[in-house]
Amino acid sequence: MAFDKDSIIASLKEASISDLNDLVKAIEEEFDVSASAPVAVAGAAGADAGAAKDSYDVELTESGDQKVKAIKAVRDITGLGLKDAKGLVDNVPSMVKEGVSEDEANDIKAKLEEVGGVVTLK
Repeated sequence: MAFDKDSIIASLKEASISDLNDLVKAIEEEFDVSASAPVAVAGAAGADAGAAKDSYDVELTESGDQKVKAIKAVRDITGLGLKDAKGLVDNVPSMVKEGVSEDEANDIKAKLEEVGGVVTLK
């Protein structure tokens, strides 16, 4: 017998909530698994996520005296075109990159500070 996932999905769409509940219980018994998420582990992961920040936003707060070098650095970091990078440097405070890792954020900060920029990590 071939496995036909499309027909199974179609059957599930037509099933009532109580039928689906019975199906879950039957699958749990047959395969000795649990469909419920471990709440204690999920709660602990949420607490750790609040304590340790895993993504940062890099904001250029001052472009410094070396604007041309700052524009080049922004282009290198973001991949923006010349006009967009210039606009970002000219209109500080500006968000350079959002949602990056701590290492990448620190690397970007170092590159921009090397050319005279002032950077804030949020």
